[in-house]
Amino acid sequence: MTTLKFDSKGLIPAISQDQSTGQIRMMAWMNKEALSRTLETGVATFFSRSRNKIWVKGESSGNTMAVSAVYADCDEDTLIVLVKPAGPSCHTGRPTCFFRRLDENGESVETEADATSFLYFLEAEIAQREKSTADKSYTRYLLEAGAQKIGEKLREEADELSVAIATEDNGRVASEAADVLYHLMVALRLRGVALHDVIKVLESRSGVGGHVEKANRSS
Repeated sequence: MTTLKFDSKGLIPAISQDQSTGQIRMMAWMNKEALSRTLETGVATFFSRSRNKIWVKGESSGNTMAVSAVYADCDEDTLIVLVKPAGPSCHTGRPTCFFRRLDENGESVETEADATSFLYFLEAEIAQREKSTADKSYTRYLLEAGAQKIGEKLREEADELSVAIATEDNGRVASEAADVLYHLMVALRLRGVALHDVIKVLESRSGVGGHVEKANRSS
């Protein structure tokens, strides 16, 4: 902590990022005490400039953020706090504080879509296409066709990816992999399984050998 560059008021900006989704959840400030408590307790703790006191995120709402790791940037004057949120991180009830997009004039406009990574944007887009009235929506067609059709497409695309891996260039492999991923996300939407739930399963397997994990699954 001795090398970190706190400002003249003894504060350093701390940006909370969802470890699973990569979504930026909020930005707040830490002083040395708040940072020490965060590192000791594993719960995101900040310093409120308006109240001039230490506060634990979610201490009243229950929407705490468990901390996986804290990183400093190359200049050591800004922190990234990797978190696992227990609920919405914004006082408005939205998952993230960042939902006002700047237009071409630099004016902020509230949007339905929060700032998020592309795969989560795609997940939301697929959900919107499900409700679309457009006759040419391929996504809606698949969802209306149901599990059998989506399963057929998944097997078809997975086979094409397998062939590409064995015989084609990397550009083709990337293209076929994108097709598999898209159809997988449509299948997840059909079943009501969130992408986040899939990632949580992967996280739970992290650090466990593949043979051991499979054995545990079948036992």
